[in-house]
Amino acid sequence: MPEYESNPPCWSWLPLPRGEAAEPVARRWLGERLDCPPEQLSLRRDDYGRPHLEGGFSRWDCNWSHSGEGLLIALGLDVRLGIDLEWVRPRPRAMELARRFFTAAETGALASLPTAQRESGFLRLWCAKESVLKAHGRGLAFGLDKFEFEISDTGIHLVNCDAALGDRAQWSVLELVPQPGYVGTMAWRPK
Repeated sequence: MPEYESNPPCWSWLPLPRGEAAEPVARRWLGERLDCPPEQLSLRRDDYGRPHLEGGFSRWDCNWSHSGEGLLIALGLDVRLGIDLEWVRPRPRAMELARRFFTAAETGALASLPTAQRESGFLRLWCAKESVLKAHGRGLAFGLDKFEFEISDTGIHLVNCDAALGDRAQWSVLELVPQPGYVGTMAWRPK
């Protein structure tokens, strides 16, 4: 097992042809990083579908996301992490979805952007929110409106969150551009 700290957690983008399952590809990547044959890696899913490493790898956390023909995967030590990937393509219902699922402040911030920037702003927020929810473990069912991000040219910042997500100040959020035509976000907090 590697003896290194991974703060921030490490991540990689891998090609994933349409129709190919993500978990076997993720398992191979994790096995390489953890110096363990993929078939011997103790990986289980909880009741909400979140993957967990077990046994000698229980201090590690992993997560992955696929979109289009890409897979984004992350691994971190002594953290709880989530990662989200989105393929950039037209999203004509972005503002409708924002009004339905985001906070009023986030929706207002998106609406104030020039029209040409709204879809990219929506994707940035969506990825950030999904990555936090995936780290938390409950996914979208927890509620996208139970925490709030501020989006700016310098990045995206968690400014408010439900107590169930823990202390807002403990969260780190990193925006990613893993490949042309894709955006992603990785979020993590200490275990």
